[in-house]
Amino acid sequence: MSASDFAIDVRGVTKRFGTRTVVNNIDMQVRPGEIYGFLGPNGSGKTTFLRMLCGLLTPDGGSGQCLGLDFRKDSATIKKRVGYMTQKFSFYEDLSIQENLDFIARLYEIPGRKAAVEKSLERLGMVERRSQLAGSLSGGWKQRLALAACLIHEPQLLLLDEPTAGVDPKARRDFWDELHRLAAGGLTVLITTHYMDEASRCHRLAYIAYGNLLARGTVDEVVKAGGLTTWEVFGENLPALEDKIRGLPGVEQVVAFGTTIHVSGRDAEKLRASIAPFMTNAHHWTKIEAGLEDVFISLMDTAKDNFAQ
Repeated sequence: MSASDFAIDVRGVTKRFGTRTVVNNIDMQVRPGEIYGFLGPNGSGKTTFLRMLCGLLTPDGGSGQCLGLDFRKDSATIKKRVGYMTQKFSFYEDLSIQENLDFIARLYEIPGRKAAVEKSLERLGMVERRSQLAGSLSGGWKQRLALAACLIHEPQLLLLDEPTAGVDPKARRDFWDELHRLAAGGLTVLITTHYMDEASRCHRLAYIAYGNLLARGTVDEVVKAGGLTTWEVFGENLPALEDKIRGLPGVEQVVAFGTTIHVSGRDAEKLRASIAPFMTNAHHWTKIEAGLEDVFISLMDTAKDNFAQ
């Protein structure tokens, strides 16, 4: 694909704060109409990367385009074509839903402002709540207001920074259903999340840890590239079993999953040799395909903290 076929096509994006490199030589290509998941631990550089894309931060290195424009030289124009939803609710709590949307429409100098506000209210089912103060909304409704505000100027790209944090499962599902409807209409979405079920709903993923891009691709591609062998174990006194096998040769992670544990490692033979003595009648061992969470924990465990002394 050529650069013109991508909504985002950037290479070597780098950002430093003092002596710390918080985004280190990142490449990213996102297709129009794609929901692209951007994952990683807190402090990994995800938010910094989003802010550079939409012109809120100036990168120290890198080149490429966002929506067909030079993401470094044309940041002012890019801002007008992007909807950016921050982690923290950032609207006026003493204004109503409608008043907040009207304010945002004024900022963007939208022609036919009243019609644009009405369309936003209808699109996200907020007509009956239009007069409710933003400060009295639940987390799910605040999220819906924030999304409406991001969409009011009809952007070509949505940058969503952990938009579902602290939101109940029903509201999260409704939110993702809306994202897929928007993407089906051609809107491009770059979203950060910590939820593995949400990551699985993305068309493609990238995983960043401490400023470095460690994995990218579809869910299946990322899991396959992780190279993990994983065993699921259930039975009696699993905590005691965890203590015995943790740290053995080939055992890279032991993680509780409900009433089971997952035991994983990259060297399948070494892992099998270490756990073989514990495959007794007290526990049932089943070799399973590693999941996204197994892979991401493994990636995080092997990444170097760029803030470590």
